[in-house]
Amino acid sequence: MSAQLYALGRWCHRNSWKVIGLWLALLAVTGTTGALVMGDFNDEFRIPGSSSQEALDRLRMTFPEGAALSATAIIIAPEGTDINTLQTAVEAHLDDFTKLGTVESVTSPWNKLVNGLINDADTAAIAQLTLDVDGAPTTEQLKDITDAADRLQAELPAGSQVHMGGEAYNIELPALSIVEGLGLIVALVVLFMVLGSLVAAGLPILTALIGVGVAMALMLIITSFASINSTTPLLAVMLGLAVGIDYALFILSRHRDQLRDGMEAEESTGRAVGTAGSAVIFAGLTVFIALLGLGVAGIPFLTVMGVFAALTVAFAVVIAITLLPALMGLLGERMRPRVRKPRKVVEGQEPRAPKQKGRAFSWWVGVTTKHPIITIVVVVLGLGGLSVPTMDLQLSLPNSGQHEVGAQDRTAYDLVDKYFGPGFNGPLIITADIIGSTDPLGLMSSLKADIEKVDGVASVPLATPNQNADTGLIQIIPTTGADDPATADLVQRLRDKTVEWEDRYGVETAVTGFTAVQIDVTDKLAGALLPFGLLVVGLSLILLTAVFRSVAVPIKATLGYLFSVGAAFGTTALVFNDGFMRQLINLDEPMPVISFLPILVMGILFGLAMDYEVFLVSRMREEYVHGKSAIDAIRDGFVASGPVVVAAAVIMFSVFAFFVPEGAGPIKQIAFALAVGVAVDAFLVRMTLVPAVMALLGDKAWWLPKWLDKLLPTFDVEGEVLTQKLAMANWPGTDDIVHAEGLAVDGIVNPIDLSVPAGAVVGIVGPLGPRTGAAMALTGRLETTSGRARVVGELLPESASTVRRRTTHLDLALVRDTVQALRSIIPRTGEAIVVDSVDAVGSAAERDALAQLVSLARTERSFALFLCATSAAHLEDFHPDGVMTVAETHLQESAV
Repeated sequence: MSAQLYALGRWCHRNSWKVIGLWLALLAVTGTTGALVMGDFNDEFRIPGSSSQEALDRLRMTFPEGAALSATAIIIAPEGTDINTLQTAVEAHLDDFTKLGTVESVTSPWNKLVNGLINDADTAAIAQLTLDVDGAPTTEQLKDITDAADRLQAELPAGSQVHMGGEAYNIELPALSIVEGLGLIVALVVLFMVLGSLVAAGLPILTALIGVGVAMALMLIITSFASINSTTPLLAVMLGLAVGIDYALFILSRHRDQLRDGMEAEESTGRAVGTAGSAVIFAGLTVFIALLGLGVAGIPFLTVMGVFAALTVAFAVVIAITLLPALMGLLGERMRPRVRKPRKVVEGQEPRAPKQKGRAFSWWVGVTTKHPIITIVVVVLGLGGLSVPTMDLQLSLPNSGQHEVGAQDRTAYDLVDKYFGPGFNGPLIITADIIGSTDPLGLMSSLKADIEKVDGVASVPLATPNQNADTGLIQIIPTTGADDPATADLVQRLRDKTVEWEDRYGVETAVTGFTAVQIDVTDKLAGALLPFGLLVVGLSLILLTAVFRSVAVPIKATLGYLFSVGAAFGTTALVFNDGFMRQLINLDEPMPVISFLPILVMGILFGLAMDYEVFLVSRMREEYVHGKSAIDAIRDGFVASGPVVVAAAVIMFSVFAFFVPEGAGPIKQIAFALAVGVAVDAFLVRMTLVPAVMALLGDKAWWLPKWLDKLLPTFDVEGEVLTQKLAMANWPGTDDIVHAEGLAVDGIVNPIDLSVPAGAVVGIVGPLGPRTGAAMALTGRLETTSGRARVVGELLPESASTVRRRTTHLDLALVRDTVQALRSIIPRTGEAIVVDSVDAVGSAAERDALAQLVSLARTERSFALFLCATSAAHLEDFHPDGVMTVAETHLQESAV
């Protein structure tokens, strides 16, 4: 892959304006289309298959007014005034709500069929609005309802209050503010410090913004025909900016280093994309897979969030390997760092010693590895302590009680809590299939009486059959709020009663309503954490074992990831659930954490943690493979890769952190958890724990059983294939079609050393296995275990797939028509052609067809021909230029 990326980088460098034009055109077209066709975001939380969702869906068919989304208007009488004195004025203006297209009906507080809409002190009343909307209402629809409430308040005596809230207002639409932009400014400063150029520092931010812009435009287009949660865009923006800047930094820093060393600009672009770009693709792929893995939860809105976040990451990767090299090509030599002139030495003074590069990183890795056991114990105990609050992490879906103090719906929520109790903000519904009942009203009355006796039920204001008397609806007010764990316990107690009620009354019942659906979503998400965690951990172990060819490194990396996740969750619980230092993040009061935060953060942090691990440890492995001792490899690798990893982590932390102060509920919490997770993973786990563990393990860190090494695929994360290919660009210094040195396959082919120019005809003779093995090894069709070769201009074993495409291997023992098979070969310039099982050639026509191919090779001298047979006698008529004899245990070469 690195070779293809190298070619892509050079092409984009040469064709800068074409690539830039294509991306700008894509941004313009998708942006314009999105603005024209975009639909509304849908914040309805559905969980297919849950009992509450199924009951709600049935209720929509048999009792639609009972299943519809509702809103609440709380009316407060002036101090010292009985609320009942406002009945005439209130009811005279309730029709204003029904004149709105979004309100189907309004239940007056004084409706005789509904109890509990006036508080015991007669100081407040609640009017219930049934909405006629598909999914969640839009901002404009809610504003119309709020305006109608304001008009009602204006008609009431001075001191009266009317506030709107309820289920319809539970979702707070997130929005961007100037504060989030400060994260980009911090990123620009860090980039300038790392890259040393304001122009270079601006490129990662520019490319990240374009990538996010295209992804957002596509999202807007898709809203016209699909349901997308309103949290999804900001999550995608936040993640897209963070990874987009980091991925560009990895490539750009490599490019600047190469230019500083004097490399030509286009060559530097190609090498930067081929080497660092390979790591970027690996890092992006891990994040992409982890985000798509959110689908294991089986919750549609979470799957959609994962898909669009993954889409944004994919754009960040594609832009980093296409648009960024195009911009690098456009700027050309302006990207080359200036070489500082040496200071003049005053006569009689000693010249200043040059500053040691990476002095701080050298000091830090020395500290962490001097006493590795102490470092490990301190970090593990610290992260373990941060993880403890995770045990009490309180989860829920958003509601108005979590919104900013002073907001219209938050005020209504607090007033309902004050005058009617917390349960009124989270009512439950029980549905009953009463089609077989001969006394529907009596049955509903009996069910109501039973429910009122259940612990945790404050009141049952409504128990009624529908007009067809086939479905009953019972509204329940709990004693606790919607996000209180006690309410979830009440839901379970009510569900436990369903069997008893079926035996006693012969009816099927189900607990549903917005609050019950929220509880089921939270439970489903909590249940999905384990399988998702196993998926992520398993993927981590497999990928890192393949990348580092080690058993210990993947286990260490995965445990470090789990520590990072635990610390992120524990800190989030400490701040949001317990309110610890909440003022620092502009949090009014403690609140539950959004239900999908744990699984979402686990997925995102997995990709980011693997990103840092690969960039840091791969450099250590490179130093170790090149002959350095284990401890020297750790220290030198850390000093070389540490600065870029730190810069990337600071940038990502800044982007996430600046979404916290002004972020809406879900985004504030997600951004906080990600910021903590990134900081912990980068600075405590990767930059502190990793070198200490590696130092403790020493050479054992790189141990891998041979049988496992053979089973695992090879990932060229750091572009090693490209590096070797470029280092051997002029090897062996001839134009031979095939040149091999020590090329072998354990147990099949002993080392081969030969050179075959164009126009040569070479025989390979011996038993079937070694003979065919040698031919297949030389044409990239059999994996070699040692040595190397250049075949048709490509290196083996690195470019085996390319060699296979550019060579022909024909086994005459496997074809029906030998003559036709030989005549179908159309030699290409520079090609190597192998004809195996020449023993099978018997008829004059077959020998003539093969002779023509031999003659063509010698006259055109544009390709090399190999003839394989059991013995040299079968090749005598074709007069090969040389014969290579192979045996079961050895291979010897005749003159070629």
